[in-house]
Amino acid sequence: MLKNFLHSCKIEAGCDEAGRGSLCGPVCAAAVILPADYFNPLLNDSKKMTVKSRNLLRTEIEGIAIDYAVAFVDNQTIDKINILKASIMAMHLALDKLKVRPEHILVDGNRFYPYNGIESTCIIKGDGIYAPIAAASVLAKTYRDELMFKLHDEFNQYGWDRNKGYPTIFHKQAIADYGTTIYHRLTFNLINRQTEISFDSVTK
Repeated sequence: MLKNFLHSCKIEAGCDEAGRGSLCGPVCAAAVILPADYFNPLLNDSKKMTVKSRNLLRTEIEGIAIDYAVAFVDNQTIDKINILKASIMAMHLALDKLKVRPEHILVDGNRFYPYNGIESTCIIKGDGIYAPIAAASVLAKTYRDELMFKLHDEFNQYGWDRNKGYPTIFHKQAIADYGTTIYHRLTFNLINRQTEISFDSVTK
């Protein structure tokens, strides 16, 4: 059973991101402030949920949250500043969009940059421990997946409707066959290239 808060006397926002390990597209982050008594047995780390459950929870979270926001940082920015900084930037942008100012921020992971003087706590695998972080993971995941479906319509040879830009064998082979797109993260290891040795060149 997920915990609803770390500090019961403070307004807490949960933050999480999606798309950090993808080879293309943006990283997406969400910030969510839940009612202190919110409970749904389906809520968990979004990666452990079915697509159907994530979509059901997204609708519910958007309906019952005290406040929520979602933000994206594109692949060009990721290439400029690196994925860690881009992920934290996306969280900050999501927090910027909240109308209710949190008094404490719960962050999934082990790294975060100070935000507007608000106290924050990083929790490794926090999306499986705290409900506000889990809710943020659901929103970040579903919003990013939705965007990747749209980008798939532009470049359907990469299978983004299935792999969401992650480094599957199919996706890497498509990059080898067709090259990169305007959405690929060029600073990432897009293809594992192996050096070929021609035995004909070896002196006999």
